[in-house]
Amino acid sequence: MAKENKQKNDIELENEEVNVIDEVPDENAGETASKDTNEELSLLKDRYLRLAAEYDNFRKRSAKEREMTYSDARVDAITRLLPIYDNLERALKMECSDEPYYKGIEMIMTQLCEVFESMGLRAIPAAGEVFDPKYHNAVSSIESPEFGENIIAEEYQKGFTLGDRIIRFSTVVVANS
Repeated sequence: MAKENKQKNDIELENEEVNVIDEVPDENAGETASKDTNEELSLLKDRYLRLAAEYDNFRKRSAKEREMTYSDARVDAITRLLPIYDNLERALKMECSDEPYYKGIEMIMTQLCEVFESMGLRAIPAAGEVFDPKYHNAVSSIESPEFGENIIAEEYQKGFTLGDRIIRFSTVVVANS
């Protein structure tokens, strides 16, 4: 039985060898395989470049979104602090007989202004300036020969910018001659 199996295996091997030997190499097969390989390589290279560009765009978009989120958070924090600024400014305009109390309010206001400056917040110039609707919100106008045409006579509420972004418009009274 073992001899029969060996003979069958030998016959199968001979048949396989014959099949291999019977295959005649095609002269154009190398060129076709080379063309297919080059086309596949070109497609893979194109896919790689597209993927790299897509990743680069994703990275830039993510960085921009992070920057916008950070900027929005800063604006939100500053906006929440502006009513405190307004109240401290009103407190400083009031007459006070208690000098240490007044000095304390003054120190708090100075410290808040320093924090605002360190964050890049700038006050919008108003009183005595020419009215600019990009920065000022006129709530009324007065007839006054003392001021020229479209000059801001009084500022009710201070406006602020953070870089190029307006956080709050200045609320003003404009003079007409």
